[in-house]
Amino acid sequence: MGNDLDLSELVANYLNFIAIEKGLSKNTVSAYRLDLRKFADFLIAERVDLYNVDSETIDQFLASLRKSGDKAESSHARAVVTIRNFFKFISSEKKSINPLKDYSPPAIPKRLPKALKIEEVVALIEASKLGENEISLRNTALIEILYATGARISEITKLSLSDISQLEETMTLKLFGKGSKERLVPIGNFARLSLENYLSRGRPILSGKNGSSSVFLNSRGNSLSRQSAWAIVAEASERANIEVHVTPHSLRHSFATHLLDGGADIRVVQELLGHSSVTTTQIYTLVTIDRLRESYASAHPRAI
Repeated sequence: MGNDLDLSELVANYLNFIAIEKGLSKNTVSAYRLDLRKFADFLIAERVDLYNVDSETIDQFLASLRKSGDKAESSHARAVVTIRNFFKFISSEKKSINPLKDYSPPAIPKRLPKALKIEEVVALIEASKLGENEISLRNTALIEILYATGARISEITKLSLSDISQLEETMTLKLFGKGSKERLVPIGNFARLSLENYLSRGRPILSGKNGSSSVFLNSRGNSLSRQSAWAIVAEASERANIEVHVTPHSLRHSFATHLLDGGADIRVVQELLGHSSVTTTQIYTLVTIDRLRESYASAHPRAI
């Protein structure tokens, strides 16, 4: 390629421009540098002149990324934005036409949440029961509460004793979501009994003389960390022989999906999840529609 030196110089100038004049962070500049290095390597390998780049060149570049095993569409979209901005810079510097002005990055497909089957959730809870010791009582209560509330793991590890309230048979938890937004979530009998069992028989042993107000404690009497909570769910999943990858967030997805499958109003699910917009919650309706489609295809005599 006849413009290798020109390309290297332009890339260096552009990176200096976004770092100094645009004030972008070091991490962003590093990401742009990596994208442009990949693109430069592609141009050199394919013997494409820098000034002959067009939309078809970018399509070929993306195809080469996928062929090499890089299948992350989000990184592809970022690379396109990087290259497009780079050519915008070149056209400004050289007073030339930007060949990629109207080129759009590939659409990033929506990743549907992976919900567990109800029997898998039950198996997960049962696998957490390793006797009647304080650790087992805590682990079972943790998983029950995660599924009963659809809470984020950070919301549960931050849960304090004062956040639990009960009126007759109804127990509610006060959760603090993103931006410290507060919401009240009721829990069902299975979760309530499991939590009461842990609070009366397990937590007093773990708390010792520490005096922590956190609901879920580690063996030293301190607040259970997010990492430890993840490990608890992962270990129970392994014991339950659940084939799919299970995380605390899987239980949040399952909570939402199972509620919608059962006929719950999407606005109610939005409130329970602590979503600021119903648009965020609507992704779970796609899961439900997929399940309806599968059920229809397998059950209707003239579906296929």
